[in-house]
Amino acid sequence: MPTATHCPYCALQCAMTVTPVAGGAVPVEVSGRPFPTNRGGLCKKGWTSAELLTTPGRLTTPLVRTDGSLRSATWDEALDLIARTLTGIRATDGPDAVAVFGGGGLTNEKAYLLGKFARVALGTSRIDYNGRFCMSSAAAAGNRAFGIDRGLPFPVADLDGADTILLLGSNVGATMPPFIGHLAGARSAGGLIVVDPRRSQTAQLTAEGGGLHVQPAPGTDLIVLLGLTHIVLAEGLADLAYVAERTTGFDAVRRSVASWWPERVQEHTGVPAAELREVARRLARGRGTYILTGRGVEQHVDGTDTATAAINLALVLGLVGRRGSGYGTLTGQGNGQGGREHGQKCDQLPGYRKITDPAARSHVASVWGVPPESLPGPGVPAVELLGMLGRPGGVRALLVHGSNIVVSGPDAGAIRERLQALDLLVVSDFVLSETAELADVVLPVTQWAEEEGTMTSLEGRVLRRRRSLRPPGGVRSELSILSELAERLGAPSEWPTEPAAVFDELARASAGGLADYSGLSHALLDAEADAADGEAEGAHWPYPAGSRGTPRLFADRFSHPDGRARLVVVRPRELTTASGPGELTLITGRLLEHYQSGAQTRRVPELMAAQPEVKAELHPATAARLGIGEGQPVRVSNDRGEVLATAALTGGIRMDTVFLPFHFAGRQCANLLTEAAVDPLSAMPEFKRTRVTVEPAGVAA
Repeated sequence: MPTATHCPYCALQCAMTVTPVAGGAVPVEVSGRPFPTNRGGLCKKGWTSAELLTTPGRLTTPLVRTDGSLRSATWDEALDLIARTLTGIRATDGPDAVAVFGGGGLTNEKAYLLGKFARVALGTSRIDYNGRFCMSSAAAAGNRAFGIDRGLPFPVADLDGADTILLLGSNVGATMPPFIGHLAGARSAGGLIVVDPRRSQTAQLTAEGGGLHVQPAPGTDLIVLLGLTHIVLAEGLADLAYVAERTTGFDAVRRSVASWWPERVQEHTGVPAAELREVARRLARGRGTYILTGRGVEQHVDGTDTATAAINLALVLGLVGRRGSGYGTLTGQGNGQGGREHGQKCDQLPGYRKITDPAARSHVASVWGVPPESLPGPGVPAVELLGMLGRPGGVRALLVHGSNIVVSGPDAGAIRERLQALDLLVVSDFVLSETAELADVVLPVTQWAEEEGTMTSLEGRVLRRRRSLRPPGGVRSELSILSELAERLGAPSEWPTEPAAVFDELARASAGGLADYSGLSHALLDAEADAADGEAEGAHWPYPAGSRGTPRLFADRFSHPDGRARLVVVRPRELTTASGPGELTLITGRLLEHYQSGAQTRRVPELMAAQPEVKAELHPATAARLGIGEGQPVRVSNDRGEVLATAALTGGIRMDTVFLPFHFAGRQCANLLTEAAVDPLSAMPEFKRTRVTVEPAGVAA
């Protein structure tokens, strides 16, 4: 029987149909189906997603480390060992000696129960997740400006009517190809503007009259945005009536951008002054204008301020909250939106509530049936948390769910050292990822097609993930694992294992919060999908009880108490440039064929055949200066580590820049080079501007 569900990869959550296949090499067949975001299309990853279900390395039994090696164990043995060790550590060192690390790919139900488990069963404040490496700067900027964080405050299909789209730091052509269809209107109008140091697949869409590719020096996007806002104000292009009616802080922002005239911006960014003026004028005269940001401008130590500068520009132009225009940020991970709403973040309770808010604590505690004072306070964000592992007075035990941090975290070599210093590392995964290889206990869990639940897409649309086949024997859901561990730990509260029941509890806990799901249930989502025949399934939050959801935010007011958006003054940091022999600026990113740390896609033969190794993109002139030829092995290094790669020469990258994808492990891991420096507001690591030396390597990568 065919099952209507959604792709297991990115936040576009393309709709697909999964049909069982008897006697095939894989147990199911995947096909795209009509849906507003993907319109029946899928990318390479979606089309090959069924191959994950039978990957040769699939885990089907718990593993326990004995005498330095992992061996098979029973579920009771593994869970008893975990509970016994956690109980001992909590007794001697307190609850904060135990930590939890979650993931933006977990269903809403798993993410919710994981946050509850950390705070109720473990009593620890030490929980964060890999979304800290993805959406934290965009979230901080959205909360600061609008009082709420929903990546796209409008449906993706609204972009179809735009004639001008400014896309900063996002290569959707590789990360979510079906999204390109929503750029067609802007392209045909010559209004697609892509800001990227590389001539990426998305930047190439601006060719032949499709728009404009703006190619600033890495890390200078904030200055570009300050310059664009300066031009809009200086040339009288701002919507001053909108600014006066719907915002605060305008005078201070106007003064702050006064010193960023186009020629000065050109000096700092390399973007010609005439090009800046062309972009600003196009944004102002567009009949439907959107500004969208991605990780390229957000994964910096000033990522929150850069996203804020983009919001300031959108507000000054009067775009936000108006039908046919707007600002948004493109969530990356499959449940990157829902995963940051219901308790995985270190300072958060379900419904996007602040854990420091007494009213929020009281409400959630009442749903959980525990005293409010029993809930821990705020914890620490991911990079700080990982730095505490195995240190005196720090974290002695870590439970990892849905994350491969030894590949995806900044300064990955240091993270490996910290993981190895733990007394107990527990990893729940369906394959032996690089992080699982270091674990003391590995728990085999269900995959996407083997489980029920919900995901929340990049447009804030809550969707149903449906089971199409039974998991292998010996595999369990994280909901079952958390419930059994809670029982062994003697935790209070109820610990349901059925996804629909967990969602009902999530809905009650979220009631009245910014991310209010209280009017939703699995049954309602299923009924609406059936009624719409799949074309408009799902529901946009906030969806309080008795409502019909909120596809578009900000039509009448923003989420601050006074209903106004905040224009916030931001200033660029001092930048240092690579200057020594062979020194370049490293930027990292994704490939079409791979996803995140590659733990899934590196196990799909078709995807690995297309992109089997890490390649260092270099400009031909730069390569010639360094004595590097096409296809030759190169060493990319700094004082944190080195990566061995194969040179790929392209005129589409700046001569001062080298690009590495971050999907590979071992000596090909790009994050061996990145720094654990973070944005002071969002705690986002600096992934997109790293000083490195590039030189020919004596051995092949």
